[in-house]
Amino acid sequence: MSASAHRPFDDQLWYTLPVESAFGQLETGPEGLSDEEAAARRARFGANVLPDVPRPGALQRLFRQFNNLLIWVLIGSAGATAILGHWTDTIVILAVVIVNAAIGYWQEGKAEEALEAVRAMLPLQALALRDGKAQGRPAGELVPGDIVLLAAGDRVPADLRLIEARGLRVEEAALTGESVPATKQTDPVDRDTPLGDRTSMAYSGTLIAAGRCTGVVVATGKQAQVGRIGTALASIEKTQTPLLRQINRFAQILTVIILSFCSVFFAFAVLMRDYAPEYALLAMVGMAVSAIPEGLPAVITITLATGVRRMAARNAVIRRLPAVETLGAVSVICTDKTGTLTQNEMVVRNLVAGPDLETLDVTGEGYGPVGDISVANAAISLKPDHPAFEMIRAGLLCNDAELNCSAEQTWSVAGDPMEGALLALAAKAGFDTALERQHHRRIDEMPFEAENRFMATLNQSDDVAFIYLKGAPHVVLAMCSHQAGQEGRHPLDISAWNAAFDAMAQRGRRVLAFARKEWSGDTLPDSPDMGAGFNLLGAAGFIDPPRPEAVSAMRQCRRAGITVKMITGDHALTAKAIADQLGMASDGKVLSGSDIDGFDDNELRAAVKSSSVFARTAPIHKLRLVQALQADGETVAMTGDGVNDAPALKRADVGIAMGIKGTQAAKEAAEVVLADDNFATIASAVREGRTVYDNIRKVIAWNLPTNGGEALIIMSAILLGLSLPITPVQILWINLVTAVALGLTLAFEPPEPTVMDRPPRGRRASLLDTEMVWRVGLVSVLMAAVVFWLFLSTAETEGLPYAQTLSVNAIVVMEIFYLFSVRYLHLASLTLSGLAGTPAIWIGMVLTVLAQLAFTYTPFLNATLGSAPISLEHGALIILFGTALLFILECEKWLRRRVLGWKR
Repeated sequence: MSASAHRPFDDQLWYTLPVESAFGQLETGPEGLSDEEAAARRARFGANVLPDVPRPGALQRLFRQFNNLLIWVLIGSAGATAILGHWTDTIVILAVVIVNAAIGYWQEGKAEEALEAVRAMLPLQALALRDGKAQGRPAGELVPGDIVLLAAGDRVPADLRLIEARGLRVEEAALTGESVPATKQTDPVDRDTPLGDRTSMAYSGTLIAAGRCTGVVVATGKQAQVGRIGTALASIEKTQTPLLRQINRFAQILTVIILSFCSVFFAFAVLMRDYAPEYALLAMVGMAVSAIPEGLPAVITITLATGVRRMAARNAVIRRLPAVETLGAVSVICTDKTGTLTQNEMVVRNLVAGPDLETLDVTGEGYGPVGDISVANAAISLKPDHPAFEMIRAGLLCNDAELNCSAEQTWSVAGDPMEGALLALAAKAGFDTALERQHHRRIDEMPFEAENRFMATLNQSDDVAFIYLKGAPHVVLAMCSHQAGQEGRHPLDISAWNAAFDAMAQRGRRVLAFARKEWSGDTLPDSPDMGAGFNLLGAAGFIDPPRPEAVSAMRQCRRAGITVKMITGDHALTAKAIADQLGMASDGKVLSGSDIDGFDDNELRAAVKSSSVFARTAPIHKLRLVQALQADGETVAMTGDGVNDAPALKRADVGIAMGIKGTQAAKEAAEVVLADDNFATIASAVREGRTVYDNIRKVIAWNLPTNGGEALIIMSAILLGLSLPITPVQILWINLVTAVALGLTLAFEPPEPTVMDRPPRGRRASLLDTEMVWRVGLVSVLMAAVVFWLFLSTAETEGLPYAQTLSVNAIVVMEIFYLFSVRYLHLASLTLSGLAGTPAIWIGMVLTVLAQLAFTYTPFLNATLGSAPISLEHGALIILFGTALLFILECEKWLRRRVLGWKR
């Protein structure tokens, strides 16, 4: 065997080689390989399957939940309390750690399954030639050099260089994004031909839509195009979400601050205030526990889960929890065209017919029989003497498709999408398909061939037979000598028709021309003898129309400061036409995959800023575009439905797959799946994502002052040499009870009215911006001041447990009133809607009050937590302090925003 047969065959440009050269390179022939040679090659090249990738096990996932600095500080605090014999504190702290780990373990969800989904595209069986005999073989046994036979309905089992093709059209949308089946032939094509135009190849995982073929296997397994996508998926490192980056950075900074302060204050307490080391260590545990927002991870997780539920109600299914918030940070949406912005259903939009080349417009969507045919915006009823009438009949008869209507009145096509569109056109014009086919019986046919570029049928009606012809417009035109009109045949104006064809193509239409001539024979002549003499009936312009909701979704995205980029495998003119209909900013040049290949990374970063439409792209192009945008500081969402989209979906900050028409590979690579395949759902999901982020900031803005106030209280007590106003276990009681009963209510806050009028936040935006740091500091100081005053005024007269209980209740009551202030980050809270709250807030308040009554007045909790009953007068005083806090904070908010102009 030659050296060429010993290496993987992906370094060969098979589509550029003549068939004989391909045979020579592969050392095979039309009779195929022998079983012995196939076995030897399979030993070298491996099975025609995709390799597995290792995934983290259950224990590894569990241990990852403890890989957090704040958690280690809590574990250290638990160890310190255990050494000191404070077992209640130890148990409570460890319970917090375990609960957070359990939530994190659940949050991760199931592992990536994209490679399994890609592998599922490969067929189980294939018909191959071995020693010149056709034999059914498991697809996994195919090797380079095998000869494979395929017919309509078969899935291609490996990458093939076609050696025979008859009427072959291959559905490649999942690989190239092309909206209609690609016509295939056996002649080699140029080296620079993009993937979607390599007509001499059939690629693994695609579907034979029509015709039959024979091909020689040139690549299998991970060397095939679909396998390279799977390999790319395994090698792509998933980016960390903005929220997780911010939380990790916040945790690191907070940990350093906590440990530094604890160390300094421990030394100060022992050396300067003569605290016993054991008591000083216990105070440091209290300080660490007070500063750590241990309930925050659980509340954030529940906030994200609430966003998941809301998005599910809007047909956006979230597969990974952090993606909920990432949607709110998106600044660029890279979207596929076919099936995402468009309906993935071809429709006839324009007709040109008659001696005057009259233009007719067609309305209606999809394959349903609903729509009008109009001239100059006036609907007309086509009569048999109208030139377009016979053209529509030709499209109906020269047609192999069938339309089907489901029980839900949803129409679909069995066969070629363009032929399905012609049947829908005929129904709109009043034709009965079954009746027409019965009256004009087909007696012979010539399937579409790539070398001919037309399809012809011979139809018998009474004593007259006609050849109906449809195909590429310039090919059909060359076969015509006349053109149809209301009074019969007219001279053919070739230049006018060429101009009409070009004008339709410039509008992004796919164009088919139709012709007819009488025929006296019982069979069609051979292709070379089909001859001239046809009567040109007219032409139809097809388009895969944009979704009606996508136009308004584009407007919402622009208002929210989000840029939309169309990245498609379709032709540039078609992509540009759809972009114009959607109102995209498509004034820049439409870049093709070959253009992208010519750019280095820096040039691509510049090009992607000025262009919004990218056509004839391959998987590597989509991936490079996403990476270029991310390198420029953008937070990128990638939408798609095909296998070709999977690497970019995985690499993007948030991948959004189509749920109905999307491949399983795309769904598994994405974080979000749209259940309705509707681009407009993305705008709703972004709104929910921004709401989730706002709510998380509200939780943090509400939670941190509690921790900050508690820490200030501990530090102040140490500095003044006083007893602790609140004990470590009381701190944990406050944090856990209020985080669950109060902080959790913020997860259910509705969006603020201005949520979609703000630009996206930057990738490097801090979770704690200047405004939030100021607010946290202000509230912490106010809370600490109130608690210290209450503690100092009651400790000597009422006793330490009474004063500590009063301090705990004061913190909780002020948290309740502060909750109403933090409900609106961008608006005033002292309004009717602001004070009315939500059902969740009132439920949380009731639960908190009940918990505090139990903490204050039940003997068991008095003994366990060191609390004591307080008087009604002190209870009323605490409520007065809470009311004053709300009023002060709202005045501060108004002053800061209206007078000082300090706005986020």
